[in-house]
Amino acid sequence: MAAIAMLHLPRIRRKKHYRGFNPLNKDFSDEQLRQRYRFGRETIKFLANELRGELERSTSKKTALSVEQQVMIALRFYGSGSQMQVIGDTMGYDKSTVSRVVSDVTDALVARKEQYIKWPTEVQKKFNKRALYDKAGFPNIIGCVDGTHVHIQAPTEDEPAYVNRKGFHSVNVQVICDHQGLITNVNAKWPGSAHDAHVFRTSAIGRHLEDNYQGIEQGLLLGDSGYPCRPFLLTPYRQPANRIQERFNRSHCSTRSTVERVFGVWKKRFHVLGSEIRMKPGKACRIITACAVLHNIAILRREPDVDGEQEEDIQPVIPPYVGIQDGQGIRDHVAINYFS
Repeated sequence: MAAIAMLHLPRIRRKKHYRGFNPLNKDFSDEQLRQRYRFGRETIKFLANELRGELERSTSKKTALSVEQQVMIALRFYGSGSQMQVIGDTMGYDKSTVSRVVSDVTDALVARKEQYIKWPTEVQKKFNKRALYDKAGFPNIIGCVDGTHVHIQAPTEDEPAYVNRKGFHSVNVQVICDHQGLITNVNAKWPGSAHDAHVFRTSAIGRHLEDNYQGIEQGLLLGDSGYPCRPFLLTPYRQPANRIQERFNRSHCSTRSTVERVFGVWKKRFHVLGSEIRMKPGKACRIITACAVLHNIAILRREPDVDGEQEEDIQPVIPPYVGIQDGQGIRDHVAINYFS
């Protein structure tokens, strides 16, 4: 009888508890914040203020997320690479809330691409030339270019195009960086099967250099043997025939390691780039671009793991080049004058 009576007791509705929190208000050190969100307290506040116009909600609801909370949800996603359900469970939000917030913050960061990812000015090119020459004795270099593959889930459309030469689905991301690791150009839109040379040739910067390059004094890019040797883009000798070419290759490799280091720092800071982005290719490309913007902000804000700029200027004056304006001729000119 007691059991039957219990069936007729009125149902008590549980009060909802919103578990979202803002660690900026807690006693977390900058190091603890960086472990979780990849940025210290002041940079997180800077990001919140930078994105406030797009992210601030015009509502008086107590449960509305603050701009700081939205930024930190997105940073936790970028930094950990975890599934959105895990991010939500960890931080006290629903999965759908995390998804919406990541999308909004990503869009706001991508909108600032032109503000934070810029081709170097003439003054900046001089600094790049000086610092990259200091690194390994390679003259007249304004940047290094390379591609990296970011793993994505298998798309439902055009799936074979996203399978790269290593057999997994990816986006082929082209990056050009300067001496301090700032990304000066990023192209994140090609499927994994696209060759680095094709990505560069069809990119806006590739077309610009092809159409407007006038001479060696404008500066050079360094790329690996996956690229064609062009007047503005020098690649290593595939089979060096003498000591000059061997020394050229050693200096080339040491200088070009700058962009490889950028990939390492970039993917270490934002684990979403080193794991698998579980989104459609279009959204994945926006995530990649947003992380490129954040990478540059980290350098400009002097977040940890950033090398200082060289002070002493020992960049040599490069002799004029008179000859056929092709990649092989420019490469031989640099090799003979600086590596003989």
